[in-house]
This record gives sequence, structure tokens and C-alpha cells, in this order.
Amino acid sequence: MWQEIILSKNEKKERIITIVKNIIIISIPITISALLSATTKTIDALTIVRILKHIIGEEEATIQYGILSGKIDTLIMLPLSFNIAFSTALVPTISSAIVKNDINTVKRRIKFSILVSILIGIPCSIIISIFSKQILTFLFPNASSGSEMLMYSAWCIVFIVLIQTINGALQGLGKMNVPVIAFAIGAIVKLFLNLVLIPRIETRGAIISTLIAHITSFIICFISLKKTISIKFEISKFIIKPIIASIAMALLSGLNFRILNKVILTKFNLITTLLFGIIIYIMSIKLLNILSKEEINMLPYGKKHIKD
Repeated sequence: MWQEIILSKNEKKERIITIVKNIIIISIPITISALLSATTKTIDALTIVRILKHIIGEEEATIQYGILSGKIDTLIMLPLSFNIAFSTALVPTISSAIVKNDINTVKRRIKFSILVSILIGIPCSIIISIFSKQILTFLFPNASSGSEMLMYSAWCIVFIVLIQTINGALQGLGKMNVPVIAFAIGAIVKLFLNLVLIPRIETRGAIISTLIAHITSFIICFISLKKTISIKFEISKFIIKPIIASIAMALLSGLNFRILNKVILTKFNLITTLLFGIIIYIMSIKLLNILSKEEINMLPYGKKHIKD
């Protein structure tokens, strides 16, 4: 009997050790990828002022870096808060479906989350780029410089949210090392391009290098996802229609802003325009049938929510 008790205790210890090992194996790549995802800011902190101070002076270089790292990066990261719910929910949903050997659910959830990320990323990129000056003037009336930086940086948004979602899918599929590799390569590309572009085109070089680094990481993650699980992404549904809806929103929002400025000039014209743009965008999504009834039900306010 004592031998059975000892064996039972040993089995429990082995289970605990196995669980701890599995947690470590899973958590380390996720932690490293999270750290590497922030390397673009670290690289900018190490290179921009050091390079630019020899070109435009240390004071102006510090100001330029402050605008980029303070105002611009904060605004660019804002859309991630809307997207994080879908990327976070992917990991347990996919893992659960894989345990049940329900590949169709895995594919459906990944496609849905990527589509939502596209529907968040593209319009945010376009609208922030178009209204960059107005947004900075509204948020920072006494220090509104940096509209050109924001205009170019806005195009990083779509790739940032897509990387966030695809990484959630890869982690759910057990491919935790892929984001680490993708971010590491993206960081190398970022560092190299910073050293090459900043001396030539100053702060714009850092912005362009960030965009290319994000695109590089996105391509690596997307290719890995396609190799891991065969998913067909319809060009019309995932690219053409979201772009059309975003352009329609941007054109009508721009027209609305001009009309408001002619009728009555107030700082709230921008908020009114952005709300108008959201309504136009939702209507465009509906008219173009981008989301099916099943996908609408999978949204946070839908009947199915995010679970079956």
C-alpha cells in the first residue's frame, strides 16, 4: 500500500514537472517575440539622434525623434487595441479545435480574424494618413508638428494588426518560433535600412524602414501560416472589397470635412467627420457583402460571439 502511495506521489510530481516544462517551452518563444516586436522603437532610439545630429544638429534631431516616438508611435499603435480581442481569442479557440480535430473550425476562425484585422487596418491607415494634420492639430493644438511623419507611418497599421492576428493563429497552431524568427529578421532589416536611409532622407528613412520591416515580418508569418494549414483567401473578399469600402469612406469623409469647414469652422468638425466616415464604412461593408451572416454573428455583438 505504501508503495502505491509513493508511486502515486511520483506520478503527480512527474505530471507537475511535465506541465511546468510545457509552460516554459510555450512561454519563452511568446515572450521573446513580444520583446522583439518592440525592437523597432529601440533601434530608432539608438540610431535616429546619433545619425541626425551630424546632419541637422543634436537639438533638432532630438525634437524629431521625440515627435516620432511620442505622438506618432502612440497614434499608430491605437488601432491594435481594437484588434487585440480577435488575435487573443484565436489561441485558445484554435488549440481547442485542433484537440477535437476540427480543422474546418480552425480555418474558419483564422479567416474570420484576418478579415476583421483587414477591415480594421486598411481604413485606419487611409483615414489617419489623409487627416494626419487635422488629427495632430486636434490632439496637440500647441504642438501639432509631425503631420508628414504620421501620414507615412499610418501605412504601418494594416501590417501591424495583421501580424498581431497571424501570430495569434500561429501560436494556436503550435508554431511559436515563427513570430520570433519573423521579428528577428524584421529587426535586422530595420537596423540596416535605418543606417542606410536616415543619412539620406532623415526621419522619413526611419519611417520607411519601419514599414519595410513590418512588411517583411508579415510575409514570413503569412507564408508560414499558409504552409502550416491550407487556407484559401479570396482576393475580392480580403483585398479588393475592403479597399473599395475604405476609399468610399475616405472620399465622402473628405468631402464632408470640407463642407463642414465652409459652413462652420470648429475643432469638432474632425470628430463629426470621423463618425460620419465610420457610418459610411459600415454601410459600404454591408452593401459589398464583405461579411457573411455567419461572420456577422461571430462578431463580439453577434449571436455566436466568438465561440461555437
